[in-house]
Amino acid sequence: MSGYQLLARDLAACGRDGFTGELRVLGSPGGVFHLHGGLVVAVESPGAPAPEALLLRSGRIGGEEWAGLVRESGGARWPAAGLIAHGYAGAAQLRVVCAMALQDAVFAVVAGSVDGCERGPATGAPPAPVVVGEPPTRLLQVASRKLGALLEQPYPVRPDRERPVPASLSYAAGRLGVLQRDLLAHADGRCTSRDLAFRTGRGVYTVTVEVARMLGEGLLECVEAPRPIPVRLPPDGHGIRPREPAPPRQPPVAVPEATALPRRRPGASGINEALTTERNGTGWKEFFRLRNPTAK
Repeated sequence: MSGYQLLARDLAACGRDGFTGELRVLGSPGGVFHLHGGLVVAVESPGAPAPEALLLRSGRIGGEEWAGLVRESGGARWPAAGLIAHGYAGAAQLRVVCAMALQDAVFAVVAGSVDGCERGPATGAPPAPVVVGEPPTRLLQVASRKLGALLEQPYPVRPDRERPVPASLSYAAGRLGVLQRDLLAHADGRCTSRDLAFRTGRGVYTVTVEVARMLGEGLLECVEAPRPIPVRLPPDGHGIRPREPAPPRQPPVAVPEATALPRRRPGASGINEALTTERNGTGWKEFFRLRNPTAK
């Protein structure tokens, strides 16, 4: 059974059972589905920006203002009431942001690898939940259609694989959209589509689709890394030379008396007081003799 089938089976069971709690998806990037009464109300995944990341990166609110709202709300991860009260966003805007982040996280989980799923109780309030939960089967269907449409592009890419760089054509291109300019500014050959989504404050699906389009238009290109040279060893160790033992150690060579270095005479340097056998006061040997009269 494939990873997608595992996820579809377990989510469908959560929906039939009216499950309330968390379904942890093991894999890369993996994630956590928060369910209430069999409906998905929030999804977290390291493969997609969370709602707060979308707000912060978009410039609607700064980091200091966000930290102040979190303190004001008593440490809430999603201070929706404060965002609305201070005029940073409207209620309708926040609902749209939460829904986008939820669907984007599901796409990131489906586009990756799924090794298994684990049910468990809720460990806390769902972060940035949607007002009306989504049926899990429909969420998976939407995510799989997005992935299928992405793979049908002339230059299909995955969110966590290709690392594009600007092509020479991009510098001579005329009118570019805001998203295209942002991607060209951040594409450095080290960032995947997922990384670019976090940097630009946009959904990972939106960024991945735009990267695929820009590759087709010649605005971006992917430089392939050199392939490692495979090393094939003969079976059963045949043909491999065993490690040779170290040669036996030779006995030390005696130095002739004529070639030996001359011994230095005490006092040759002129510092006689530092080499005298007796010093002021009792010496160490005398000290031990006093402590132990039987010592010789």
